[in-house]
Amino acid sequence: MKSNFDELKKIHADLEHKLGKEIQRPNPDHIIMTRIKREKLKVKDAIATMDSS
Repeated sequence: MKSNFDELKKIHADLEHKLGKEIQRPNPDHIIMTRIKREKLKVKDAIATMDSS
């Protein structure tokens, strides 16, 4: 269970990194940014669910 939690935190950090790289591009793709943000939110919700259990 702990490894699942750690894996989700790693995925969330990776998505944060991808979002940061996309934002720094000269012309960031807003569709890609929206997809990354949605995925981050799903992962964050999963982390919150695991944390409250």
